[in-house]
Amino acid sequence: MAKGDVLLSLKDVVKQFPIKGGVFLRTVDSVKAVNGVSLEVREGETFGLVGESGCGKTTLGSVILGLEKPTSGQVIFDGQDVNAVSGAQKRKLHQQMQIVFQDPFESLNPRMTVEEIVGEGLRIQGGYTRSEIHARVLEMLERVGLNPEHARRYPHEFSGGQRQRIGIARALIVNPRFVVCDEPVSALDVSVQAQIINLLRDLQKKYGYTYLFVAHGLNVVRYMSDRVAVMYLGRIVELADTDSLFKNPLHPYTRALLSAIPDIDSGEDVFSAVLSGDVPSPVHLPSGCPFHPRCSQCMDICRKQMPEEHIVDGTRVRCHLYDGDKA
Repeated sequence: MAKGDVLLSLKDVVKQFPIKGGVFLRTVDSVKAVNGVSLEVREGETFGLVGESGCGKTTLGSVILGLEKPTSGQVIFDGQDVNAVSGAQKRKLHQQMQIVFQDPFESLNPRMTVEEIVGEGLRIQGGYTRSEIHARVLEMLERVGLNPEHARRYPHEFSGGQRQRIGIARALIVNPRFVVCDEPVSALDVSVQAQIINLLRDLQKKYGYTYLFVAHGLNVVRYMSDRVAVMYLGRIVELADTDSLFKNPLHPYTRALLSAIPDIDSGEDVFSAVLSGDVPSPVHLPSGCPFHPRCSQCMDICRKQMPEEHIVDGTRVRCHLYDGDKA
């Protein structure tokens, strides 16, 4: 597969979590975490996924990796349905899809040495001798900017940035093609974030990894991503290449997110355009467009009817403001 070809395809993916209640614990409602997401990720690119906390970003990443089974829809990776394969085929597929977690301390087993943590994927994969795993671990530690002597230490002996480097080494040691970066720098000090971001970019440039970069920090996403999808209450409301999205955002939610980025040099009230209100409950979604209770451009149709997706100057946008535009 060449760079630019579609590696990952999501087709109308829905994920709901049942809510049980009553004496017999029957399903009384559900959490609508992901609501009909369709998108494509190309080989070798960084695909950014942004939105407020609770919008379904992490759940979507889990569905893509096969950690959660979708309620409906398909996840196609390199031509294979992630949820239709089994046995050795499933293990091989999961080897090609890895994750770097948000919190590097919580995601590392405190009872295991760095060598055991990083080499665990190779042991599960099988076919390697102990000496081969040891050599490969040392190579990966060097690749992410750590020293060979770090292999014998435990996670609590490292700083947050070093622990995240360990997490990156663990994800990449099995030579994956696709990596979900689930807010990989949000738990780190600002001074360390740039180091980890640059490390991820350098590794991608050298080894050709494909990233799904999940974050709520828009400046980080802008620096990392080739294309960006904006997610709200489980739906993609706008998808465009990074330059287009930041220069000419189309959806009112995207505009609000971008205008909420503080501009210290402007001398104006930097928080004047922050979104009002909270994200509605994913259990009881608003009627019509889910963003309408918080939208400054809300129309009557927004309260009654879910907007269709339109393509405007190459940007995919789901908003009634563009009902007159043809795809």
